[in-house]
Amino acid sequence: MPSLSQQQTSQIVTRLAPTPSGYLHKGNIFSFLVCWLYARQNQGRVLLRIEDLDAPRCKLEFIDATIRDLQNLGLTWDNEKIMYQSQRSDAYEEALEALRNLSVADLIYPCFCSRADLLAASAPHAGERQVYAGTCRGLSADEREHLMQERPYALRCGVPDETVAIRDLWQGCYEQNLATECGDFIVRRKDGLFAYQLAVTVDDLTQGVNTVIRGVDLLSSAPQQLYLRGLLGGGDEPLRFGHVPLFVMPDGRRLAKRSGDKGVSTLVQEYGSVQAFLGDLAYSTGLICENEPITADELIAEADLSVLRGRDEILCR
Repeated sequence: MPSLSQQQTSQIVTRLAPTPSGYLHKGNIFSFLVCWLYARQNQGRVLLRIEDLDAPRCKLEFIDATIRDLQNLGLTWDNEKIMYQSQRSDAYEEALEALRNLSVADLIYPCFCSRADLLAASAPHAGERQVYAGTCRGLSADEREHLMQERPYALRCGVPDETVAIRDLWQGCYEQNLATECGDFIVRRKDGLFAYQLAVTVDDLTQGVNTVIRGVDLLSSAPQQLYLRGLLGGGDEPLRFGHVPLFVMPDGRRLAKRSGDKGVSTLVQEYGSVQAFLGDLAYSTGLICENEPITADELIAEADLSVLRGRDEILCR
């Protein structure tokens, strides 16, 4: 069986974590397929988590369609009860309180900056990431108290001047200095919704996830999640990462739900069967050598995930 070798001291536990803000497209499914295959090839467990934090965007019809698509494709999961982030506000609040109680100065602090303030403070060059300038971190207690009475605010997590390095399954070594390349990041938004970084870190700890496989667009989030994981007492179990290349159109645009790219059910209809769709998906990405109908279970023995090393994009046909 083709497989990736990685030093592993405990059973792999990974997750399929779709955000139901639209219908799954080919890129989403490829990322989930690689995650699922990696776990199954290494006798690991796959958990399903619905990341529906942003309730206005995550509609029930998308949730139902997402679960149905995964089932139809044969991407099974091992948790009997699906985790929904929309039902876990208490857990996120508890984690936030735990962070507040740590003896780290300005670890969690209110941020009153508007979007315009943030853009004016740090205008990145093309391709660069905007780094928060720390504007509100230096406010006095009296200034914060006064502003909290007058303006809505987010909560940020302060970061140290430290470099976090990860060894990614496909992208190799990735390093990020938390202070200069990330900056203090949001853990709760102005509208009261908990932010992605905090929610996924808490959920991964709760579910015992030790291997995160997802799209390469989230690679830059990995160091922040490792940092939070350590603060929340999750340092004993190492977190492994694998970031999967993204599908792009000939003009360079990435596939996206908001762009209305074809959903999985439409693609399966066009191919004529689930097996034909999976076969072409696996063949066009190099996982198998022949373009023939195949099931997800059959791909466990056939797919060579090592071909993804060093790749961050796949041209969509």
